[in-house]
Amino acid sequence: DEAHERSLNIDFLLGYLKRLLSRRPDLKVIITSATIDPERFSRHFGNAPIVQVGGRMHPVEIRHRPIATDGGDQDVDEATVTGVLDAITEIDASGLGETSPSGRPDILVFLPGEREINDVAAAIERTKPASTEVLPLYARLSNDRQDRVFKPGPDRRIVLATNVAETSLTVPRIRGVIDVGTARISRYSPRSRVQRLPVEPVAQSSANQRSGRCGRVASGVCIRLYDEAEFAKRPEFTQPEILRSNLASVILQMASLGLGGPDAFPFLERPSAKLIRDGYETLREIGAVDRAGELTTIGRRLAEMPVDPRIGRIVLASIDEGCLPEIVVIAAALSVQDPKNRPAGSEGIADLAHAPFRDPGSDFLSFVRLWRAWRRARDEKGSSAIRSWCRRNHLSYLRMIEWEDVHRQLEEIAGRCLEGGKRKSDR
Repeated sequence: DEAHERSLNIDFLLGYLKRLLSRRPDLKVIITSATIDPERFSRHFGNAPIVQVGGRMHPVEIRHRPIATDGGDQDVDEATVTGVLDAITEIDASGLGETSPSGRPDILVFLPGEREINDVAAAIERTKPASTEVLPLYARLSNDRQDRVFKPGPDRRIVLATNVAETSLTVPRIRGVIDVGTARISRYSPRSRVQRLPVEPVAQSSANQRSGRCGRVASGVCIRLYDEAEFAKRPEFTQPEILRSNLASVILQMASLGLGGPDAFPFLERPSAKLIRDGYETLREIGAVDRAGELTTIGRRLAEMPVDPRIGRIVLASIDEGCLPEIVVIAAALSVQDPKNRPAGSEGIADLAHAPFRDPGSDFLSFVRLWRAWRRARDEKGSSAIRSWCRRNHLSYLRMIEWEDVHRQLEEIAGRCLEGGKRKSDR
């Protein structure tokens, strides 16, 4: 499902399933998505049949209101805020709110990130709109605050969201959409050899998904803050993650599973030779593969770990350096979302709550302090009390549990490595 997301895992599974189907005639595979490129997927699976399931959509009027700036980041930020405020006024004047409890339509605004959401929220609050609830929606938001988006009350709501609201979530009662037309897209930089999150224009399929959010319950209006000619020049679909990521973890898993190298693997879209070379180079640098590209003992251990190979290599090194307990905590923390919540408008209160966990000399040791406080609280309190402890300390309970789960897995794998090392030294 959601095959249009084209994550590394989805593309890897599609290639694996293609190989498997030739040996398993009994196996049935159904690939679904609202914004898929069906012909490409059909060709990949030997011209598989395409089934169109028509959804019921109300008409959505698309209006283009491009933002005008003189250049410079500050100008763009200010112009974006002004453009959103003007678009809210325009949608309010469109007569869409006649049937809503407040007499004005609920609006969903798509913005690239948390900072932009906070800027627009502050600007809306300064206008002091009557009977209006302004709700942020992004992945790092606490569950309690995310849940508010799905429980509409009598007030008109303006939901400020990242691209998580494109397909993954359906926000109820939306009649107007404002689309800034950008998103943060994870992209590997071969020059700096790091994964970045630059703000980029979204593809046409994403823009169409956004506009469709206001045609679910009745007719709607979508205002795009960029012109129609620019929309026409954008790519039809978002570039798959496998074409813009470091492939070290994919190559490592393929070698571990005996699937061969990425050159011969039936990917839906083959990654470039440059990305493949960079992936192998990363694995060679950390000792996971030898010069011939074959897995080493270190590589086999890294393939077991549910983290980036480079972070896994730090865990293995910590065994020799005698600091495994602390490094497992830090490695697990770097592999999940930051559990600390800093809600807009309450940043100062959150910072005070986080102060006891802060190490003045190291962000990494701050993770260790927080972990120790969490474990003490877990040992002393029951399951309901620990949730209250998280709320008091502005921490996400679910992300703390995820951190604990990754920590447990890393600890078990590192423990097996330690045992293996002891047996060898005993012999």
